[in-house]
This record gives sequence, structure tokens and C-alpha cells, in this order.
Amino acid sequence: MSTTSSTFVATDGDGYERLMGRWSRVLALPFLDFVGTADGDRILDVGCGTGHLAFAVARRTGAGEIRGVDLAPPYIEHARRHNQDARIAFDVGDACALPYPAQGFDRVLSLLVLHFVPEPGRAIAEMRRVSKPGAIVGGAVWDVRGGWISNRMFFDTAAVLDPEAAPRRARNYTRPLTRPGELAKAWREAGFERVEETTLAIRMEFASFADYWGPYEGRDGPGAEYVATLDADARERLKDAVQAAYLDGEADGPRSYAALAWAVKGRAPA
Repeated sequence: MSTTSSTFVATDGDGYERLMGRWSRVLALPFLDFVGTADGDRILDVGCGTGHLAFAVARRTGAGEIRGVDLAPPYIEHARRHNQDARIAFDVGDACALPYPAQGFDRVLSLLVLHFVPEPGRAIAEMRRVSKPGAIVGGAVWDVRGGWISNRMFFDTAAVLDPEAAPRRARNYTRPLTRPGELAKAWREAGFERVEETTLAIRMEFASFADYWGPYEGRDGPGAEYVATLDADARERLKDAVQAAYLDGEADGPRSYAALAWAVKGRAPA
């Protein structure tokens, strides 16, 4: 994946599913409640990953066409394999240089992507460019500092054990557009009208510590990127410490963690 337009390490569609796809599937529902849908819309899902927002749109509305675009070919391949709706098409493309003509979509949406774009203003400008006059444009990002418990449990523990992890923790808790009001400010600066920002809440349900830890031994996302830098002993120390935090003195088994996201919507100028 190009480092100029994304800081997210993307390698494997199945790995992304275990790490984040299962949660974007859940978050897509309140996000769509917020941004709305309408029959006949031509909809673009920017940074679609493995396609869950596009699939959710198709299930809930009679949209005329849904396109998903993502910089990671493995994620697009995964989405295409699982697509059974003729209205949906997936393309490889850069959020900062969308491969579509101007003013082509009735609704342009982005879920859990913009905080991984080093220059998010470029991506937001592209979202406006491809929006029809009066189109609804919406986005959502994790509240990485204050509202993502399962992620903090990993990075806070890592930073205590390893000074080299502290800068990684800081980067993850200060990603673009993740502080209160930043999404709305970016939307207004891009020229959108009737801008609204809100908080979306879901719960992340893990069956066991193995279910929680598994994605960190994969190849996708910031956590796995960090774990891959550790030698075997350091990796085991981290795993044991994170497991102690997960167990909280009780037997292994299901755990449920709250997760909050910031969301914004606005209208492209007519």
C-alpha cells in the first residue's frame, strides 16, 4: 500500500476481517442511520476495505448503484469474492485521487478510513469533487484516544513494557480527525453545508483471549505492525501482559468492550 495516501498496513483480506471488518460491519448500521439512505441513490464508499458498508447499504435500500474503492488490492479482491449484488462494484483506487468524474454520486461515505490518510483534507476535497450538488457526504473515524477500549488495552500495555512502543501509542491516539470537533471543522473547511457531528457507539464482543489476540499476530493494522518488530521473548512478554489485562483476574472467555466513533455529515453546495 502506498504510504503517501495511507498509514494503514494492508496485506490480507481475511486478516482485515479478523482485525476490523467484523467491527465495521457493526458500525455501518448506526452510521447509515445517521447519514441516511434513499432508493435510487448512486453511492460511493471511500476506503471500503472488505466491503461491509457497501453491503449494508445494499441490504437496507434500493440504491441504484454502489461503488466501493480502496487502495489495498487484497481488500478489494476479498470484497469482490463475497459480493452477490449486481448493484455493487469494487475498484482499486486512492482516496486522495478518486478514479471517478466530478459530480457523479448522490451520497459519498467513508467509514474508518480518513484517520489513516496523512493528508485527509485531500481525500475530503475529492469526496466533495465527486458529489453531486446537494449530495450528502459523511464520514466516521474511531475516537482513538477516548473511546476505543480494546485498542488502548493493547497499546497502553505495550508502552509500559517497551519504550519503543510509546511513540507508536502516541501516533495511534493522535491520528487526524479523531479529536472532538475535528471532523466537523474539516467538513466546514471543505465547503459542506448543514454540517453535523455526532458520536456512534457499538460494542466489540470477543469470544476469548485467543479471539482478541489473534489479529495482532497477523499482518494487518498498526498493532500487528508493531508485534512484527519484536523478537520471540518480547512478543511472549507482551502477549502475557495483555492477556492479564484481558482476563482481569477471571477465567478466560467472552469479553465485551465499548467502542466509540466520531461521525460527521454535510451537504455538498447546490
